[in-house]
Amino acid sequence: MTTAAPPINNTQFSVNVTTKYREQSLYQSSGAIVAAIVVGVIIIFTAVLLILKTYNRRMRVKRELEPKPTKPAMPPALGQNSNSVAQHPTVTFIPVDIHMQNR
Repeated sequence: MTTAAPPINNTQFSVNVTTKYREQSLYQSSGAIVAAIVVGVIIIFTAVLLILKTYNRRMRVKRELEPKPTKPAMPPALGQNSNSVAQHPTVTFIPVDIHMQNR
């Protein structure tokens, strides 16, 4: 009495191998897609940064080179009711000597 080995189903084996290969290629391609998106975002961020840096440099040079407008001197308002917007109160700061000895 001999026992016969069950026949190996080749179609099931090939389906398993194909499924594993597909899953592996899906993981690899999804990783490649994520990497491509990250690289794209870095490239876009770098381009925007360079554009802003160039714009800032041009505006700074333009500001430094253009002549500054001179403000006309306004005479102070006369009279008691001269609390206008043109007059600003002056504040004088007198530093206190910290090392003064107490009596």
